Amino acid sequence: MTKKQTVGVIGGGAWGSALAAAARHADNDVILWARNQQVVDDINNDLINHIYLPNIKLPQGIKATTDMSLLFDNVDSVLLVIPSQNLRQICQQIKPFIGGLPLAICAKGVERGTGALMSDIAAEILPDAKIAILSGPTFAKEVANGLPAAVTLASHDKIAGKQLINAIGSAKFRPYLSDDIIGVEIGGAVKNILAIACGIVTGRKLGDNARAALITRGLSEMARLSIRLGGKIETIMGLSGLGDLSLTCSSPQSRNMSFGIELGQGKSVQDILDSRIAVTEGVFSALSVNDLAIKLDIEMPICHAVNQIISNEADIDDSINKLLSRPFGSE
Repeated sequence: MTKKQTVGVIGGGAWGSALAAAARHADNDVILWARNQQVVDDINNDLINHIYLPNIKLPQGIKATTDMSLLFDNVDSVLLVIPSQNLRQICQQIKPFIGGLPLAICAKGVERGTGALMSDIAAEILPDAKIAILSGPTFAKEVANGLPAAVTLASHDKIAGKQLINAIGSAKFRPYLSDDIIGVEIGGAVKNILAIACGIVTGRKLGDNARAALITRGLSEMARLSIRLGGKIETIMGLSGLGDLSLTCSSPQSRNMSFGIELGQGKSVQDILDSRIAVTEGVFSALSVNDLAIKLDIEMPICHAVNQIISNEADIDDSINKLLSRPFGSE
């Protein structure tokens, strides 16, 4: 029988709330930190995150706070569930408290400006923490509602990895342990960019054939980048690669795909972002992934095209035509 834990969740968005629910379904106590006082009050009073995860009742036993030191008073493991571009700032904030606790990073992205992976940032600032990466094909609403899902949890420390699996794992939320941190991270970051591309295809009404081709060729781009950085092809073909790519490129529930759909329908990047309260990670990772590909001399034409469209450096139709005009090659 596994030991009951107190799990700290840092981040009061939809995914943070959903993972708090998963930890409760795993029969652990949960303390959730959020910056937004309204989110904290709503969870403590109503067990609903009205702002980011409305109309979904969270399980009893989740306590919320805006006091980071209070969260760390008695936790056994920590889930870091914040936007990727804020990771460095939050790691600095938790540095006085984290010590050697198991820490699962649940953000998907590559840092702008530095090209650093999330695990690199955490290792730099929190050298004693036992770092893991959690990623996979999940929509927050379904996880919060207790519907079945499976994810990958990657860690170089098997003991810490198993503790984190026990923190969130249950019959309906199934984490699979991996030692390939790089592969899991690249899968999560690149799939967001490819989901935007699939959304553009959908918004432009280019058909299911085009979307399937884009997913497949995009998977090749993901694999090339991961392998160059030391990741494993098996990881890219697993839950955090192909699994997550399939989900986010096939449903408007995905913030990245829905962003691409609106973009494909003619809306501007800024207008779409201004209409949203939640972060669309692919928008912010497109530049950093493209820069990383150029630095490493890796061919990633789909990711490059998405970055140019988002940066207003290229017209959507011109970008599509350039992709379709590329020379025929071997698969």
